[in-house]
Amino acid sequence: MKRKICVITGSRAEYGHLYWIIKGIYDAPELELQLIVTGMHLSPEFGLTVREIEKDGFPIAERVEMLLSSDTETAIATSMGIGMIGFAKAYEHLMPDIIVVLGDRFEIHAAVSAALPFRIPVAHIHGGESTEGAIDELMRHAITKMSHIHFASTEKYKEKIIQMGELPENVFCFGAPGLDHIYKLKLMNERELSGTLGIPYGRKIGIVTYHPVTLEKNTSETHISELLEAIQKFPDIFWVFTMPNADTRGRIIGRKIEDFLNKNPDRGNLFASLGQFRYLSLMKHASVMVGNSSSGLIEAPSFKLPVVNIGYRQSGRVRGQNVIDIAECKKENIIAAIKKALSLEFRKSLKATGNPYGKGNASKNIVKKLKTIRIDETLIKKKFCKRL
Repeated sequence: MKRKICVITGSRAEYGHLYWIIKGIYDAPELELQLIVTGMHLSPEFGLTVREIEKDGFPIAERVEMLLSSDTETAIATSMGIGMIGFAKAYEHLMPDIIVVLGDRFEIHAAVSAALPFRIPVAHIHGGESTEGAIDELMRHAITKMSHIHFASTEKYKEKIIQMGELPENVFCFGAPGLDHIYKLKLMNERELSGTLGIPYGRKIGIVTYHPVTLEKNTSETHISELLEAIQKFPDIFWVFTMPNADTRGRIIGRKIEDFLNKNPDRGNLFASLGQFRYLSLMKHASVMVGNSSSGLIEAPSFKLPVVNIGYRQSGRVRGQNVIDIAECKKENIIAAIKKALSLEFRKSLKATGNPYGKGNASKNIVKKLKTIRIDETLIKKKFCKRL
């Protein structure tokens, strides 16, 4: 009998990280893929990225609608409740042997919470990490404690998971699966990228990916305004913006970016979703990345791409030497950091650096472990491992 592996995805970025795991499960004769799609994938506002999953040819077992068309605190909490109801119905129908989730978003918290009464073991990817400026920090650690199998992206994070009381024999460090794309795909050259994204050929490229800092109250508008004022000082750079996640107060960031580009149409483009192939191709050819996205810490080091990381959203995360941190989101700080990132001296300093999140073989090892790990009462009945 095939082992049924239920993979849950709720966002464009998360799906990119999960792609090779999903494909590995789908291609394995001894496994049955049960793919649940939820969250931003099903929202036209965020690019209706479920279509990308359909294009990739993966069968979707269930679609769990949960995202309200609002970014208030009440809407996010309500979406989580709606999600739990939808996931409960999906599990009752699918009855998977293992549930696979990645990361720290509220959609994933709802999915894992709903799995508890069904006694289904949960495999969690990217646990043990820190994003001290976001509610994701709390979500992630809660998901870890509700999970049974753990795939950490670095040895430091593996140690943190064990420190939280998880049994060492169920914690594995294979690296970040999102890096597999970089080594498996033939990314676009500069001319192809220019034509695809509407970037003037030969012009320097900057990436802006900025999300709300959800543990700070009412800072989104001020922060994005400071960022936009800063990048105006670099007229030679064409800025490619990506929409923020469906987080609290995320819409104001999107509106501010749209206003900026309406007034400065020759300065950049905004995309609801680029997909992993276009986003990684963009990273390959960009001169600098600005914002507070985890991609600046996880994927960008593989391209030796300088990253200006703003604020506290990614505080506590392992980072490579490509990252220039700014504690305070002020225009003058951002300008100074971008100048440093663009300097020949800084770029030369990155030539010999590696990526602390691995070399792009995580997905294969994760799928292998999903095939072979023993599912029994000792896995389901969790014990707190006290380390002396």
